[in-house]
Amino acid sequence: MKKLLLLLISFLIGIGLFFWILEMVGWPAIKRSFLVFTGWQGLVILGLTLLMMMIGTWKWKEILKGNGVKISFKDLLNPYLAGFSVMFLAPALVWGGEIFRSYVLKEKNSVPWPKSMASVIIDRILEWTTNLIVIFFGGLFFLFSIGFPPLRLGIVFGGVFLIFLFGISFFYFKSVRKESMLFFIRNNQPFDTEKEIFKFFKLKNAAMWKGISLALLRAATMYFRTWLLILFLGKSIGALPALSILGFSYLAVMIPIPTALGSHEAIQTFAFNALDLGISTATAFTMIIRGAELIITLAGVAILLRLGIFLLKNTIFKKLNNFARNNEV
Repeated sequence: MKKLLLLLISFLIGIGLFFWILEMVGWPAIKRSFLVFTGWQGLVILGLTLLMMMIGTWKWKEILKGNGVKISFKDLLNPYLAGFSVMFLAPALVWGGEIFRSYVLKEKNSVPWPKSMASVIIDRILEWTTNLIVIFFGGLFFLFSIGFPPLRLGIVFGGVFLIFLFGISFFYFKSVRKESMLFFIRNNQPFDTEKEIFKFFKLKNAAMWKGISLALLRAATMYFRTWLLILFLGKSIGALPALSILGFSYLAVMIPIPTALGSHEAIQTFAFNALDLGISTATAFTMIIRGAELIITLAGVAILLRLGIFLLKNTIFKKLNNFARNNEV
């Protein structure tokens, strides 16, 4: 009930921010920007978005392989898309998508829970690490060339960045020392899942470097999508400003608002305006990105329902089977 309430509140905040941006910019200006984005250009952006999902699935496959679990790309794609849909539509359900992916591996592929859960945590750590690198360098360029954002915007997004930076730094510190991140529960002795994670993050582990490379490749695909979409919207942009725009996109999705509704518009409106790209272009940019990811999400929701039915039937079957065995005894 608390998670549902948190989801509802975050969604309402997102809607409020979204309509505030629309009122400030105006529909006619946004419509003019959308007219530039038609036909094959939309398919290109959608194709790059799908490619990001493919690379993400490939990364997950390599992580599992590094932990001694071999599962085909095809078997991982469905749970990956389903997990993405949960994260995209309900980010307030912290780790909801990852837990679902892990549960599917356990029930459908018979992967032990410590290994399945470790794989999705490693996947998220690699994503956050890459995102923070992009945010840091993109933000650094922006600060030196443009200046600081408005105070309120700076506090919100700067605070989010520092929280994630602290979390990642804390993880790597504990990983090097092989200490549990839940030291206050179990005297610094790592849990089974943590052992799997620590085993992965070793400098001599080839799987770790493959995972990092694929995380960087996924970020490079997003970077290319960002630069290309701005070009499609009739604006020219340099390599470093495009990196700033991508960094701001990463910052927006770190705030737990469904589909980054409102938060993405708020920060990109400031960034695009500061870079002389136009605030109407910013709104069109965020809505097109959201639209492409929403199409993928809808496919993920369909997969989520199908997998959910399978898991439910599997659980009921196991309970009935156990009940029958107990009665025989």
